Amino acid sequence: MKIAIGADHAGFSLKEELRATLAAKGHEVVDFGTQSADSTDYPDYASKVAHAVSQGEAERGVLVCSTGVGMSIAANKVPGIRAALAYNADEVALTRQHNNANVLAMGARYLNAEQAEEFVEIFLSTPFEGGRHERRVNKMMDLENEGEKR
Repeated sequence: MKIAIGADHAGFSLKEELRATLAAKGHEVVDFGTQSADSTDYPDYASKVAHAVSQGEAERGVLVCSTGVGMSIAANKVPGIRAALAYNADEVALTRQHNNANVLAMGARYLNAEQAEEFVEIFLSTPFEGGRHERRVNKMMDLENEGEKR
């Protein structure tokens, strides 16, 4: 799977571990930065990853900052993105099954590499269930389209 990944300075170390793990598992990883722990602005990386996913340049996106909150908010500003903030494995599975999330945001302050790797594996391997959830996802996308009409 082709995965876009990005982080700010607070998520840099965890992003690097995730990038290496994903590549070792055979995924094509497109790294949108940052490339160091020097202070940066998380919206810059959320935007790059979200646009890559929304434009079909990557199948899924993974974002890491201190809490994951800023990244998820910023990514969700891009049309077509359904970014979910991860706190536990069950939630990650449900974001895929019920919401067809296409970007996963995580907080490096709250997760170690092992937990983050587990969350990413669940995120990549869990299918969208469709059915009644399809109707709800379509309603979310309709809300997004309302904003574009204004």
